[in-house]
Amino acid sequence: MGALEGIRVVDLTRILAGPFCTALMADMGADVVKIESPKGGDPIRGQGEIKDGLSWYFALFNRNKRSITLDLYSDEGKQVLADMVRDADVLVENFKPGVLAKLGLTTDRLEELNPRLISASVNGFGSTGPYADRPAFDFIAQAMSGFMSVTGSDRSGPMRAGPPISDLIAGVYCAFGIVSALAKRGTKGDGQGQHIEMSLVNGLISMMAYFAADYFASGKLPQQSGNNHPIVAPYGLFEAKDGPIAVAASQLVTVDRFLEVVGLTHILQDERFATNAARMNNRDALNEVVNQATRHQTVDYWIEALNAAGCPCGKVQDLAEVFSDPQVLHQEMVQEIEHPGYGQVKVTGFPLKMSRTPCQLQRPAPRLGEHTNEVMKELGYDDGKITALRSAGIF
Repeated sequence: MGALEGIRVVDLTRILAGPFCTALMADMGADVVKIESPKGGDPIRGQGEIKDGLSWYFALFNRNKRSITLDLYSDEGKQVLADMVRDADVLVENFKPGVLAKLGLTTDRLEELNPRLISASVNGFGSTGPYADRPAFDFIAQAMSGFMSVTGSDRSGPMRAGPPISDLIAGVYCAFGIVSALAKRGTKGDGQGQHIEMSLVNGLISMMAYFAADYFASGKLPQQSGNNHPIVAPYGLFEAKDGPIAVAASQLVTVDRFLEVVGLTHILQDERFATNAARMNNRDALNEVVNQATRHQTVDYWIEALNAAGCPCGKVQDLAEVFSDPQVLHQEMVQEIEHPGYGQVKVTGFPLKMSRTPCQLQRPAPRLGEHTNEVMKELGYDDGKITALRSAGIF
């Protein structure tokens, strides 16, 4: 039994941030019913690596869900959606602000249909304010949140993170907000639902962490530090004989351990490297001294020696190495699920481990509209009504 078993989610999301939110809930056992347009469905069905007609991108972010097709802009479709809302615990959407109201689901209407409903919106900038109507994507959020301004180096200039980090963070925050609201509704609350809103930009701003704290305290803008740490040295990528190693000597004790292993404890007598402040001011010189020492041994040698000494370090792994790493495999972060017609499809595993109600792969990502009849019958629609709506193009 999953932690969210018995919770029904009406999923009006597409692309990534919203589907990631509902995927997290589906992995925890919620019954997520994904509503898609009859004209092609979620756009990511046709994006990413397509293998034998299946997008593995779609398969990963929509596992454990059911799919129905519905023309949301028809009167009949709006009525079906209203019936689904009456029967749901959660509604999640990532339209531009105002679109849900155009579908007939204003805040008052949602309250009327289902006062226990938790409704959640994922958007770019928030539903209020001067930017509320602007379109937004991950790249824009990375730029406007300050995130990109501290990513990269003097040489590269501002850089985006490789993964669509703002989408993923927004999805996690939204799922956290939903389960918090469900807990409040069911334990200490009055049984009433509430509305949750999560924006891509707000999520990334919250992740600026100590950058923001230092700016608030000093008024100084943080600088791009590339693979170096903005406030600690030595810390970053160093050159072994056969590739880079990542070293995180974040405290004085780990600095001592690192320098001892690489045979450089004597540099602490040099006034350029005697304190962290001095090392930060002379970081280029420090990094070159360290690289001269680390170039004499292999990555594997340093990984073993530094970890044995208690200095955090690791290899820079590509995905082939990640998904064959014994620790990753032990943690079951690679899983396979049978997709009818497509065979075994690999997906990432569950990062959250729960002792009593673990996340599970229960069903593959659905074919477009695969569960329309099934869900409609659960709502009380008979075969004749379903056939009529299908003939009218509503399904």
